Amino acid sequence: QHPGGEEVLREQAGGDATENFEDVGHSTDARTLSETFIIGELHPDDRAKLQKPTETLITTTQSNSSSWSNWVIPAIAAIIVALMYRSYMSE
Repeated sequence: QHPGGEEVLREQAGGDATENFEDVGHSTDARTLSETFIIGELHPDDRAKLQKPTETLITTTQSNSSSWSNWVIPAIAAIIVALMYRSYMSE
C-alpha cells in the first residue's frame, strides 16, 4: 500500500517511475524502503517497446439526495433547539 495513495501507482503502472520518484522529493526512509521493492532495471532497448496503459476511469455513485438523513438530522436538531428554547423561556 502506497502512502501517497493507489492513484500514484496506477499513473506509473507499466512504465519507468524513476523520474517521478525523484521529482517528489521522498525522504531518506522512503528511499531506503524503496530499495526493498526494486526487482531490477529494464534494459534500455526494451523501454521503447513499453506502451503506457490506457487510463481506467473509476466512477462512484452518490446516494440519492432525498435520503432520510438529509432531513432527519436537521429535524432532530430543530426539535432539540426548540426544547432548549422552551426550557429557557419557562424559567
